[in-house]
Amino acid sequence: MANLRFKVVAEAFRKRPLDVERRKERPSEYFGKLVFTREKMQRYLSEDVYKKLVDVIDNGAKLDSSIADAVAEGMRAWAMDNGATHYTHWFQPLNEGTAEKHDAFIERAEGGHNEGGDEATMVERLSGKLLMQQEPDASSFPSGGIRATFEARGYSAWDPTSPVFIIDDTLCIPTIFISYTGEALDYKAPLKRALRAVNEAAATVARYFDDSVERVVSNLGWEQEYFLVDEGLYSARPDLMLTGRTLMGHESAKNQQMDDHYFGIIPDRVQAFMKDLEHQALELAIPCKTRHNEAAPNQFELAPIYEEANLAVDHNMQLMSLMKRVARKHGFRVLLHEKPFAGINGSGKHCNWSLSTDTGTLLHAPGKTAEQNLRFVVFVVETLMGVYHHNGLLKASIMSATNAHRLGSNEAPPAIISSFLGKQVNELLEHIEKADRDDLFNMKGKQGMSLDIPEIPELLIDNTDRNRTSPFAFTGNRFEFRAVGSEANCASAMIALSGAVAEALVNFHERVNRLITEGQDKTSAIIDVLRDDIRTSKPIRFDGNGYSKEWVEEATRRGLDVERSCPVIFDRYLDDDSVKMFERLGIMTRKELEARNEVKWDTYTKKIQIEARVLGDLSLNHIIPVATEYQTRLATGVRSMMEVMGEEEGRQLSQRNIKLIREIAERTQVIETKVEELVEARKQANRIVSEREKAIAYHDNVEPKMGDIRYQIDKLELIVADELWTLPKYRELLFIR
Repeated sequence: MANLRFKVVAEAFRKRPLDVERRKERPSEYFGKLVFTREKMQRYLSEDVYKKLVDVIDNGAKLDSSIADAVAEGMRAWAMDNGATHYTHWFQPLNEGTAEKHDAFIERAEGGHNEGGDEATMVERLSGKLLMQQEPDASSFPSGGIRATFEARGYSAWDPTSPVFIIDDTLCIPTIFISYTGEALDYKAPLKRALRAVNEAAATVARYFDDSVERVVSNLGWEQEYFLVDEGLYSARPDLMLTGRTLMGHESAKNQQMDDHYFGIIPDRVQAFMKDLEHQALELAIPCKTRHNEAAPNQFELAPIYEEANLAVDHNMQLMSLMKRVARKHGFRVLLHEKPFAGINGSGKHCNWSLSTDTGTLLHAPGKTAEQNLRFVVFVVETLMGVYHHNGLLKASIMSATNAHRLGSNEAPPAIISSFLGKQVNELLEHIEKADRDDLFNMKGKQGMSLDIPEIPELLIDNTDRNRTSPFAFTGNRFEFRAVGSEANCASAMIALSGAVAEALVNFHERVNRLITEGQDKTSAIIDVLRDDIRTSKPIRFDGNGYSKEWVEEATRRGLDVERSCPVIFDRYLDDDSVKMFERLGIMTRKELEARNEVKWDTYTKKIQIEARVLGDLSLNHIIPVATEYQTRLATGVRSMMEVMGEEEGRQLSQRNIKLIREIAERTQVIETKVEELVEARKQANRIVSEREKAIAYHDNVEPKMGDIRYQIDKLELIVADELWTLPKYRELLFIR
């Protein structure tokens, strides 16, 4: 029987790109085709209903239940005109994915009956009640013990600010998901609260500089990195199928050391996949902008145009689901795991974040006047204040069992949160901090105040180098949160960041107003508080090599969080400062935070548990039998040599084979012993009742043993005859296009 590995490799080589039909329309003409946009609202809703709905979306007006039926009917009519037969509330539970339950539009007409199979008794309908609220089984989703398993009631409620869309034959209605007692069981509900908090806090501070500001919007542009692997090769790797990463595999002789993949010519099969993906994404109004090869072989990136953060998060979740469907159509599997292959770069989801006003001002961008530049400095520094005070929380917001493999691996931001500002902004802050107060500004009577702040060009992007080792870097007019993992829901990072910055801005406003009440003029008060915050937040600013051991020591001296244990890092959510911040801003209660941590610890444990079980199975049922078979072949060869050449000369001529036989025996014995220890460590950990302590036990006692086993297997891969090795190797997984 032919080795399955060779069969799937041969099939992968024979595959050719699928034909993707070239669109006759321009992208701008089919953009949002499957989204209930405002243009479609105007066509399917009455003028009065349309205006009321837009007021809800734009101004946060309360949704008038009296228009719900009209809105629902308009949505249904549009959806059915585009081939939809079902609808679903689409939400984001605490399992990092999305959830949906499809119901048909069809219902019995009022007074209808089915005597004689009368078809006229059935009609298509979507009521306002079903649009606005449904009742999924909350006990079937992670809740962290907020309610007992038998207390199953939960509610999904429509989010009008995120447009409904069509996938296949189903109208998808973005919703929040809460428990019967009101606690959030998803990412969207706390995200919307966090965005509201930073909006209110930032608008209050922005009005120091422009009293016409009414609202501040959080902007988000994510960069989605991913790997593509041929579907046949993927199916021949149980570890990839069950865990999303390779639990074993020696690195290829050629990986990414030649730097020839990054920004290189996109392979034909991949190009077809990207084209198909973009067509479908644009129909869903996901504003795809950039595509390219990433640094590692078979790694790629897609990035959109910036959007409002809530919508951007929804679009990213839609895109990750869409990528998986389109990849299978093209004979690929998409890998969103942060570190699917050892020895090469992992994947992140860099979140580019900024604040802008409803008057069109980008608050993290410098201006042309002294006042505008003072505003710029205020928002940069208060962002740093939030990141400084909650650096451990921000790290917890992006930490997971999967992202832990990537962070700090000399390729991604380290597991210490710091911010790179660049030479120019650093010098500006140093100048404001150190200049004598009286020299920094001077009064000019009724002419106002002249600030001694060096002129800042509008575009800083080219005036400073980039620092790829910084987890939270300033890149000209925004901050790039680079530590977010590729398969994560980026709402988690946005919730923590928005809350931290909102708290800093609230605190800044309170202190400035206190000085103004005491008699200081506004600008003087702003600068005095600003100078204090520049000094306070200084420990979070770091422009050096974030991968170096020296930085870990320096960060410790600065008081930054340097913890590396994933389960322990989650503790930062329950720090008094974190709970106080979340509760003060109305984002989450202590009960909700405690529940989410229970989910995080449980998820961490289960991911490591699954990996350990898969590794144990592959070790005993794949690796050891293959190695033993090769060992038997070698032994047969040695015996044959001794029979032909005589025992002494045959043994002498077979020294290499004898050495390999001994090495295989030693390594397989170690593997078997280590697997037994791994199983025992799991049993010991599983006896622990506390989810936190169980997760720590899996981190401390189970996961390290997996590394020991992998080391032995990877050495065997170099020894065993290639024709016997059953699992596709890195050179095949990564270099077949």
